[in-house]
Amino acid sequence: MNWELITAILLLIVGLVLIIKGGDFFVDAATWMAEVSGVPKLIVGATVVSIATTLPELLVSSMAAWEGSVDMAIGNAIGSVTANTGLILAIGIICIPAIIKRSEYLLRVCLLLGASTLIVVVGSVWGEVGLIASILLIIIFIVAMYDNVHQALIAMRSGKEEKLGPEQKTKKIIIINIVKFVLGAVGIVIGARLLVDNGTTIAQIAGVPERVISVTIIAIGTSLPELVTTITAVVKKQGSLSVGNIIGANIMDLTLIMPICCLISGSSLPVHETVARIDFPACLICGCVAMLPTMFTKKFTRWQGILLLVIYAAYLVITSTVVA
Repeated sequence: MNWELITAILLLIVGLVLIIKGGDFFVDAATWMAEVSGVPKLIVGATVVSIATTLPELLVSSMAAWEGSVDMAIGNAIGSVTANTGLILAIGIICIPAIIKRSEYLLRVCLLLGASTLIVVVGSVWGEVGLIASILLIIIFIVAMYDNVHQALIAMRSGKEEKLGPEQKTKKIIIINIVKFVLGAVGIVIGARLLVDNGTTIAQIAGVPERVISVTIIAIGTSLPELVTTITAVVKKQGSLSVGNIIGANIMDLTLIMPICCLISGSSLPVHETVARIDFPACLICGCVAMLPTMFTKKFTRWQGILLLVIYAAYLVITSTVVA
């Protein structure tokens, strides 16, 4: 019995739990702090929460890039987007097919597919994510954040904004949220550390490439907050909430993580041939299947969800067998 492998697996699970719970605490506390400062709740959701929910993937990839584990850094970012779309969104729209307003989603879909296409082209043509690609991704990120704020302002003008009541500003609530903020941040950092270290250890002991570990176990693990949100939305019969959360998370993952990893590593991120051949196209294919038909039909259908699950299952089989 390989105790080192068992220990690494257990610590990886602990890391996932810390990231999930730490993420919950951090987002709740950050949201409360922003609201107390007088920032409207809808603006907070469009900015603070959107970025905060990307922290697990961001920290895991950043730590991996810092240590030179480029395959893990890229694999986690791309793998999380593929898991969000091919697994989590698929489950959501199978349970609750959602009807949407095209005008509310068109720009976000264009940004998402544009970022995915850019990464596929960069990976296959140049074999690296460099300065130019990073700048273009950051521009897409800025446009996405502007759109979030613009949509929130429209909602505010329509009278949908909720005020923060005085009961949310008591001494007890203040202390609770400060503690949640600190514990959440610490949990995310320690969890990310455990994920990177033990994911690498498992890969080395089992002889599995870091890329496979990163696009499967770690990517799905860091996407669990989106899965929890989706399940909650399904229970509450709010299909559009699940869709909006996943599209926003995917845009953040694609446009924020890799540029930051480039900055941390101090150079371009080399893209392994297998990543360019399998992982990047899988991400784009899932995005196209999920989004393009919807832009014409104005709804997410169960057949899309089923097809996405089939594609994601095929991707997992292929990625686990192609190790070169």
